[in-house]
Amino acid sequence: MTQIDFYVHVSNKLQTLCTLAAKALARDVRMMVLTPDAETTEQVDRLLWSQPSIGFLPHCRAHHRLAPLTPIIVDHLADPVVHEQVLVNLCPDSPAAFSRFERLIEIVSLDEADRNLARARFRFYRDRGYEIRTHDLAGSAWA
Repeated sequence: MTQIDFYVHVSNKLQTLCTLAAKALARDVRMMVLTPDAETTEQVDRLLWSQPSIGFLPHCRAHHRLAPLTPIIVDHLADPVVHEQVLVNLCPDSPAAFSRFERLIEIVSLDEADRNLARARFRFYRDRGYEIRTHDLAGSAWA
């Protein structure tokens, strides 16, 4: 069953994403980042080219010819699923294929609208019997 983790009270969702992506890469874990739209995909793409400040996190889109070899996939298209280890959902709704992944990560900001959408996703997963772990990043240096 998919392990689900909610990272809550996050002041900067994309910075937290970069931190999680760097940790996954260091552990040789493959990650797919599902964004809500092409604009966010581009924004994450640019950020991963500059994070960390002395390097970059190798990534590409799901349809790129090197996707099977690339540890981080960033796309607003849910198909094809290239890696099935970790899915980071930046979308307002629960992704349809989340159960194909070993782990699902939800990053929840301080914004009340974002928190309300996350609560709905939390209930969706809980009502289907998934165990959910919550990581409160309030006051954390990398939140």
